Amino acid sequence: MKKNYLIILSVCCAILSSVTAVAQKQFLLTSPDKKLETTITVGKTVDYSIAHEGDLMLDKSSVSMALGDGTYYGVDAKLSGSSTKTVDQTIDAPVYKRKQIKDNYNELTLKFKGDYSIIFRAYNEGIAYRFVSASKKPFTVDSEQAEFNFPADNKAFICYANTAETRPLEEQYANSFEQPYFYNPLSEWNKKRLGISPLVVEGVKGKKVCITEADLLNYPGMFLYPGDKANSLKGIFAPYPKDIQQGGHNNLQLIVKSRENFIAKVDGAANFPWRVVIISGKDSELADSDMVYKLATPSQGDYSWIKPGKVAWDWWNDWNLYNVDFKTGVNNDTYKYYIDFASKYGIGYVILDEGWAVNKKADLFQVVPEINLSELVAYAKSKNVDLILWAGWYAFEKDMEAVCKHYSEMGIKGFKVDFMDRDDQLVVDFHRRGAEMTAKYKLLIDYHGTYKPTGLQRTYPNVINFEGVNGLEQLKWNAALDQVTYDVTIPFIRQVAGPMDYTQGAMRNATKGNYRSVYNEAMSQGTRCRQLAEYVVFESPLNMLCDSPSNYIAEPECTEFIATVPSVWDNTLSLNGEIGKYVTIARRKGDAWYVGSMTNWDARKLELDLSFLDEGNFKGEVFKDGINADRIARDYKKEVIDIPADRKLSISMAPGGGYVVKITKK
Repeated sequence: MKKNYLIILSVCCAILSSVTAVAQKQFLLTSPDKKLETTITVGKTVDYSIAHEGDLMLDKSSVSMALGDGTYYGVDAKLSGSSTKTVDQTIDAPVYKRKQIKDNYNELTLKFKGDYSIIFRAYNEGIAYRFVSASKKPFTVDSEQAEFNFPADNKAFICYANTAETRPLEEQYANSFEQPYFYNPLSEWNKKRLGISPLVVEGVKGKKVCITEADLLNYPGMFLYPGDKANSLKGIFAPYPKDIQQGGHNNLQLIVKSRENFIAKVDGAANFPWRVVIISGKDSELADSDMVYKLATPSQGDYSWIKPGKVAWDWWNDWNLYNVDFKTGVNNDTYKYYIDFASKYGIGYVILDEGWAVNKKADLFQVVPEINLSELVAYAKSKNVDLILWAGWYAFEKDMEAVCKHYSEMGIKGFKVDFMDRDDQLVVDFHRRGAEMTAKYKLLIDYHGTYKPTGLQRTYPNVINFEGVNGLEQLKWNAALDQVTYDVTIPFIRQVAGPMDYTQGAMRNATKGNYRSVYNEAMSQGTRCRQLAEYVVFESPLNMLCDSPSNYIAEPECTEFIATVPSVWDNTLSLNGEIGKYVTIARRKGDAWYVGSMTNWDARKLELDLSFLDEGNFKGEVFKDGINADRIARDYKKEVIDIPADRKLSISMAPGGGYVVKITKK
């Protein structure tokens, strides 16, 4: 009897094992160049892993969503079908770092019972997945499981939310998304703090994994935090706001007082954001990724009216003018001077930053008596210059259409909207609605005080720029910040997500030992040529000139370069670089190539490979660190050189230095 029992038990175990094997289905999705493979397993959970040329980059990681009615996407999933396709097309990108983008990927769609799908895409540069709901009725999302499990305790470049670690995690959702990077093993993550994406984790053989998201239109943004397993990260999402009060900076924000127990409301059928895992064989590949842009929803309509360009900016230089016969500040005389300066150098825009509207009223129709906007618009038009207005978030949000209609009819060309400082669903949806409304009235919009871009600039090309970066403004008050190291870190991490309203162009420049934070007469860290190179290295379709017109007028050579360097490009190449150490980017506009290079606090010699140039003889207009730039950071030398026939160009940079060359045919 005992023998028969054991036989029956063995048979039952064999059947159970067979059923389990059948219940689990595995799919292999490869990139077009066959270097990347993602293995997707569907069973009790939906898991995926990623290998690059045989090297495991992301271990088995689970994905799911918990809905408010108690059902799940991706748990005990019942597969109802699957399909694959290959796409190889070209995307036109009129306001970007290249005019055309090669969009080539393999796609797998897994359809499940319960009216949802999961789509996986494999590009040569990375893997992405998204949930798609076909629900015919509204629902809420209680939580989302987005795991990123690594095969070892790898080091990561971690950008924490800029809130004190004494605040609980749930209070860190409100932050300005500006913070330097910490280079630590995953196991040393400060568990009192949320992390911001994009985030880069090291892999084997110098390879990197960059985690971010794309096509975020009506859903909370993704923070990162240590997962439940070792060497793991997971997505964290701000719960939906419940009680909100006007307050914050000059009464221009909406402050969340309490939150719901779910993260998102969904009307019905919906495409959720892409979870993006970019894999690079070398750091320089990260500095030229198009993946976020390619995954974004394409634009609809005519955006040919958009005019990228440069902006003469008032706030960083504190309206400081000299050798003038009027009192400077927020008044028409000061802005006419900025307009005259912009006109002289062919700069397309002047911005009126905070101060033109009556303070603490959150009312963009209340203009301070020192400003006559109609007069300034007419004066600027006579000088072939356009005006952009700064706006606090709540002041813009509460009267959005009336504000856009009124000021577009006046002749204003755009808004810089500031102090959102959140990325919960309500704020993300505000960004979409703001983009849509400003497009309706043919206005540009620059989102300052906001989270990283996720492709909204493709969906609405009038979204001309984003902050979400620890930019040059920090040097007005942060004496401890190492901006130089940060500058050669962000091209490989933050800029992977999209353009940056970094606001470079300082004419006061300081070595490491000479730098001081001076709010009213700010300076940069690093050399003058570093500031020039940033106009090439940093992607920024609407690019500020942060310093005073008076300082620029005193530096005509540098100002001429800054004013004429393009802000959108026909092509971009990442020539070399290492995160936190150095970077070199080449960009082409028309027949001219611009090459910008920057180093950290180490003096550096590089050989640049210019083999991308066409046949023929070329010359280069060079701005390089002066021989004494290690002592006096503003020291530079301008010269014209012949580009070597072998296309190998040797350059040297001082500590905190930079190099930039404009290359044209002879």
